[in-house]
Amino acid sequence: MSRMGAIDRRWFERVATAKLAGAEQVLPTLSHAANHGRLWFAAAAALSAVGGPTARRAARRGIGALALASLTTNTVAKYATGRRRPVIDTVPLVRRLAKLPRSTSFPSGHSASAAAFATGVALESTRYGALLAPVAVAVAFSRVYVGVHYPGDVLAGCALGMAAAAVTCYWWPPRPQPVHPLHTRAAAPVLQRGQGLVVVVNGGAGKGVPGRLPAPELLRLLLPEAEIVERGPGDDLGELLDEAVARAGELAGVLGVCGGDGTVNAACERAARAGLALAVFPGGTLNHFALDAGVAAFEDTVYAVEHGEAIRVDLARARDDSGQDVAAFLNTFSIGLYPDLVRMREGMEGRIGKWPAAAVALVRVLRTATPVRLRIDGRPRALWLLFAGNGHYQPDGLAPSHRPRLDEGLIDLRTVDAEAPLARTRLAVSALAGALRRSHVYRAERVRSVRLTGLDEVNTLAYDGETAAAPDALLLDKADRALVVYSPAEPQDEIAQRARTATAAIAAGAKPAS
Repeated sequence: MSRMGAIDRRWFERVATAKLAGAEQVLPTLSHAANHGRLWFAAAAALSAVGGPTARRAARRGIGALALASLTTNTVAKYATGRRRPVIDTVPLVRRLAKLPRSTSFPSGHSASAAAFATGVALESTRYGALLAPVAVAVAFSRVYVGVHYPGDVLAGCALGMAAAAVTCYWWPPRPQPVHPLHTRAAAPVLQRGQGLVVVVNGGAGKGVPGRLPAPELLRLLLPEAEIVERGPGDDLGELLDEAVARAGELAGVLGVCGGDGTVNAACERAARAGLALAVFPGGTLNHFALDAGVAAFEDTVYAVEHGEAIRVDLARARDDSGQDVAAFLNTFSIGLYPDLVRMREGMEGRIGKWPAAAVALVRVLRTATPVRLRIDGRPRALWLLFAGNGHYQPDGLAPSHRPRLDEGLIDLRTVDAEAPLARTRLAVSALAGALRRSHVYRAERVRSVRLTGLDEVNTLAYDGETAAAPDALLLDKADRALVVYSPAEPQDEIAQRARTATAAIAAGAKPAS
């Protein structure tokens, strides 16, 4: 250990006496800016404001990783080692900080925060991570340059920060990059400037397009020749969609929809029946389907529409004994406490991550929940919940986040058993420990179809954010590749997209949404 300390001190002396052009003006200021994570909070705010959905997701993961690294560094690691700060006699006065830190030296908290934030961002987007990496390296190096840490402190802090970012993946798996590598490509009409496209905009869906132009104005800016139909107060969404389907059939055979998952569901069902291609513009709060389809931003859809790039998508169905559709779903279908669990989880996941939020929400809803009794393919079951996904969701458990493919022809069926001894306690413990996939009360399988009978105790079905009354029996199956949905063949550059849109908005004199 003394040999390692000698090496550490020798390298500290080399950095302390090194003369780097311009460093004395930049590095001390940068080191000070990173105090208490201020630099990284500012970077997260900039990503959220300038970038699109990927940037906002990257910013959230970066902040989560930073919080975990800071907690570990400042409450455990520093007090466990007690290493003294370097003697700064050899550090020029111009470099020294106005106020020297009083905490112990090992590991470097600034380096841990820098590495955690940059790595967390890179896990969601390698491009944004590459932009931040030089800044993170500069902050870490600055701690040796200004004389408050040994190089070993900085390296340990960087390792701890990267580990903290990796740990967030356990709670909250990142979306894959690229987001749609396994989709089956399909041909679709090429609509330059949106000519022949009819888009229904549900202004009441979700949060719209935060910080940007109102959705109708943004669509007119990006696709000036498209027909935009806005849903006003008192307008029936179904009637507007039916009229738009008829109009789209007369033109290019393409229907557009802007809204949340419930609105997109209604449009998809009609587009599949009419044989129309569908352009989805994410205008809701969560936009689960749009993200899985590879159209996280309006610009993604615009690019695909103008280049005729699309994918095949399955449509899942819930049908009664007479064969009539009770519900069609693009994303998920559920019976039991799952809808309440999802609502509670979504309210917390932005603060603590998706997996911890799911575990806490599960414990809360289980306190007052009542098991549902039914038959699955003829087998009697008592369940806390039944979840059916249109395609295989990842990861397994109660916090599914994404689907790598939308046309695999399978239903992702997940159930939580209420009959096993101490089922509720075992379920809660497994969820809190992150081991639900290994729990004997949780089952997951992929099936072509499943028949649900004996639904006397089930009052309501939940699907894609909507609800419907439950009949006595249901068949869940798939209409394979029933939809053609516009999606770019290659992921687009969010920064370039936003820059082009902002330039076009300025040229047109458009005003952003308040």
